[in-house]
Amino acid sequence: MKIICIGRNYSNHIKEMKSETPGEPVFFMKPDTALLTDGKPFYHPDFSNEIHHEAELVLKICKTGKHIDIEFANTYFDEIGIGIDFTARDLQAACKASGHPWEKAKSFDNSAPIGNFLQKNNFKNISDINFRLDINGKTIQKGNTSDLLFPFDKIISYVSGFVTLKKGDLIFTGTPEGVGPVKPGDKLEAFIEEKKMLAFEVK
Repeated sequence: MKIICIGRNYSNHIKEMKSETPGEPVFFMKPDTALLTDGKPFYHPDFSNEIHHEAELVLKICKTGKHIDIEFANTYFDEIGIGIDFTARDLQAACKASGHPWEKAKSFDNSAPIGNFLQKNNFKNISDINFRLDINGKTIQKGNTSDLLFPFDKIISYVSGFVTLKKGDLIFTGTPEGVGPVKPGDKLEAFIEEKKMLAFEVK
């Protein structure tokens, strides 16, 4: 199982990060040791003073595919969930400034909490899904799939041109605006529409 993450996929997040809009999907990967499940607490690592939350919808791949045609891409995932792409923003900035890869800022242990999944056929329109992240009872991030620069089918088709997708793989599809730091004691709750899908505490 592998975790594939799409970067810069919401315009307002691109603006808040002062980044350039990509002409094609940007992706990176996290190891399976990044997964944090079952509502277990996230322990703030001591190597960073700036761990940022990035709430994202997550696709679960249901069969193996390579060079997937975009018109068939929707048959390669059957569940949609929500997760957090934790980022050590200070490490990422230092790596970018030096021209180094920044896996250590994205791929550290427990940097990918995920919640429950819903069957894709539960959604009337996957191009119009609301999701949000609340921290300590206050909504911090809100997104809707209608604002994706690269929709789900495009992501699957594009990524599969480089990396074979296998059953059980997870694709984090990008975060909307509102990213920011977390601290010990914070309680995170993530929702798809009004259904709570993920809840855990930072320690």
